[in-house]
Amino acid sequence: MLKQLKYFMSVVDCNSFTEAAEQCFISQSAISQQISTLEQDLGVLLIKRQKRKFSLTPAGEYLYHESRGLLEQAEAIRRETVRIGQNAELRLRIGYLEGYEGKKLQEAIYEFTAAYPEVVLSVTKYSHEDLYLKVSNDEIDLVLSYQRRAFQDQYENYHLQYVPCLIEISTHNKLAQQSFAYAEEIKEILCILIAKKEQRELERIFYQNTLGIGRHFYFVESADDARLSVIGNRGFHTVADIGLYDDPPGLKRLPLLRGDHTPIELNYCAFWKKEKSNYYIEEFASVFKKKITEGK
Repeated sequence: MLKQLKYFMSVVDCNSFTEAAEQCFISQSAISQQISTLEQDLGVLLIKRQKRKFSLTPAGEYLYHESRGLLEQAEAIRRETVRIGQNAELRLRIGYLEGYEGKKLQEAIYEFTAAYPEVVLSVTKYSHEDLYLKVSNDEIDLVLSYQRRAFQDQYENYHLQYVPCLIEISTHNKLAQQSFAYAEEIKEILCILIAKKEQRELERIFYQNTLGIGRHFYFVESADDARLSVIGNRGFHTVADIGLYDDPPGLKRLPLLRGDHTPIELNYCAFWKKEKSNYYIEEFASVFKKKITEGK
């Protein structure tokens, strides 16, 4: 019932089923069904539906005003119960993708730690393969990355957003005069990838066969090395368009398109083991999703 109350409060606050559904990251039909179920459980009508508008009944007005304090109290009880039950320092170990330097993760960390000061965050960047190994071996709790493998049943695969793939290229390169680039026209330009020696072949296969990007590859081991190589006009490097800062000096970012003019996109997700799932993992994933979808 608490979740249904949250949905009800969101619908009233947004004055819209559609906006409330987007805010809660569920479908409009699902949130409408949850409100109907709440009304059935209470045995009273809460909302008068009139085509695309609605108004609260007296019972709905009462429930709305009384529920806010109830939900805040329930959340405080839940947090204290978790803290007492674990009887240890609360830690959340997050792994994110090497090369991501956007502000959205920083904003999510700031908001999460303000809401949950009892949780100690550990945030570290890794390659794709290392992220998979770390979460498999229980060395990290939550992975933030784009999808590279088929979803596996033992993991929660929480979709965050489909994000455009950009290339970073030197302003000395003639492509920097364009507003976008096609995958075909950059195939002969050196593609700079971040990967350890033992992971290079997997990276090459993914970029060449899955994304259809690049024909010639140059490997480095850090995002700084990749960026310096790009500034030196050695080739291009790809980044995900998730709240990036302004183009660094000497670099130009261009959206990358397929031959049919559609953007190449990456399925950005949060992953964690189902058996390790807890409130804080789910809450951080939710906060990060909210941040990267703001203003999209």
